Amino acid sequence: METKKYQWKKKEVDQPISLYLAKELNVSKVISEILVARGIHDFDSAQNYFRPNYTQFHDGFLMKGMDVSVERLNKAISNNQTILVYGDYDVDGTCSVAMMVRFLKHLKANVLYYQPHRETEGYGISLKSVEWSKENKVDLVIALDCGIKDFLAAEAFTNENIDLIICDHHNPSETLPNAFSILNPKQNDCTYPFKELCGCAVGLKLIQSYVHKFDLKLDFSSYFQLAAVATAADVVPLINENRLITYLGLLEINKKPIEPFALLFSKLNKINEINLGDLIFKVAPRINAAGRLDTALLASKYLISNSEESIQGLNKIETINEERRKLDELITQQALKDLGGQVKNRCSNLVFSDSWHKGVVGIVASRIIETYYKPTIVLCGQGDIITGSARSVKGFDLYRVLENLKHYFVRFGGHKYAAGLSLKKEKLPSFKLDFENEVAKFIKEQDLIPEINIDSELSLNHLFEGVNNQSIPKVYRILKQMEPFGVGNPKPVFLFKGLHLESPARIVGEKHIKFIFSDSSKENKIDGIWFSSVPFLKILKDRETMDVVGTIDENYFRGNRTMQIIIKDIRVN
Repeated sequence: METKKYQWKKKEVDQPISLYLAKELNVSKVISEILVARGIHDFDSAQNYFRPNYTQFHDGFLMKGMDVSVERLNKAISNNQTILVYGDYDVDGTCSVAMMVRFLKHLKANVLYYQPHRETEGYGISLKSVEWSKENKVDLVIALDCGIKDFLAAEAFTNENIDLIICDHHNPSETLPNAFSILNPKQNDCTYPFKELCGCAVGLKLIQSYVHKFDLKLDFSSYFQLAAVATAADVVPLINENRLITYLGLLEINKKPIEPFALLFSKLNKINEINLGDLIFKVAPRINAAGRLDTALLASKYLISNSEESIQGLNKIETINEERRKLDELITQQALKDLGGQVKNRCSNLVFSDSWHKGVVGIVASRIIETYYKPTIVLCGQGDIITGSARSVKGFDLYRVLENLKHYFVRFGGHKYAAGLSLKKEKLPSFKLDFENEVAKFIKEQDLIPEINIDSELSLNHLFEGVNNQSIPKVYRILKQMEPFGVGNPKPVFLFKGLHLESPARIVGEKHIKFIFSDSSKENKIDGIWFSSVPFLKILKDRETMDVVGTIDENYFRGNRTMQIIIKDIRVN
């Protein structure tokens, strides 16, 4: 009997290579299987993986447009020209603005910054910003995390004799904007070896290249910290340079956080080591909230500041974030209710309301997928033009579907798993029908069943081998060295077969189930926690053994540190 409709899939690895690597690194087969599944096949690749360092950064000048971008930026700094840093209003864009402004201020450049208002200007480089730049006598604009599809704005800047450097990572069209230069590794003829950088990381490459070109001595700590938050929040794969950026950023945040981060974690009473989850679930939502419900400039100003005014900025952001949290919970409930009667025979979810807030529809789309696992679009707006966000399920290229429907859109952009779009309200009924048909054309039945990818089978006996009450299992110590985990480098998931219940499962915190497991020998015991799982408690009643899939982690309680399984799913025998 299964508790949820999940596909349990064991990752296939080359067993001879796994056995070779286990011997080469003196690790167990469990660990070597995890490494091989991540593309690590020999000692050197394992060393790079476990010991990320600065030498692993690619040469920024391999990126198309870097030479001319660095020269133009140097001209602006040397001649005291006015530089405008322009960024999107999400976490990636906001961290990009803060990072670039910090860098330019360090070089004593004449710098201004600008982010569009989500409600009045929308995504990308707005024409309003062109007028603003003209009024403020801007000479050079550096656009971060946007610009690759802003043809009208690029042309307008050109007409005003304002140079534009675009630093973007979104998929470009066949034609490109008329900008002074474009930095985007996804350009067809760009030879940069890594294509999956976020917008802030593209900006970081510009900084690194400038520093290298002019042989500057620079402390990169704050830039790595901001780029790590952007990388984590933008859900780009944590491989190659992305993993290196988050690794170095977390190292710096734990060593000497910039004042805005130090203040935030102090307010949250965070005493343990800061990890990637803290960046995703604590830092990112607060930065995002400003751009969703007010103006992203609040968050940028906070991230740039290193003074007492940070306190006031944080208090404002906290208030907005609490409002955002309540709003997205309310709208999610309304959207799920609207979908309730129409999901059964559809391959997609699409909901619209003229009363919903534009700033949270992306969050709501992700929440809907947690309940109804299908490609999802959430739309809102009261005028003739409605806007919204699209989110996909694992393995399904939603961007391709939207490309095929682009004749509907006033504007759209994004990537495989997420996109923003706007269309005329009168076209909504036909768009909803065509979106469903287009998704149905490409999606496979298994795409609509969420997967749990299992790295390896693990017994409690192997986990606790050679462990006394005071030490951490060797397996777990090695897993900790594989962090940071995320897309492309997921936290290893294990299958524990035939676990016995030591005592009846019990409810904790109203929605969660707590377990105490043992193996058949009864010598090894481990706690388990299954979040938001109370509806499945009746299935577990009177069951003595079960197969459990989950990750392993430490639990701190009243000064004691123990191992526990963070459960993803259970099958009862």
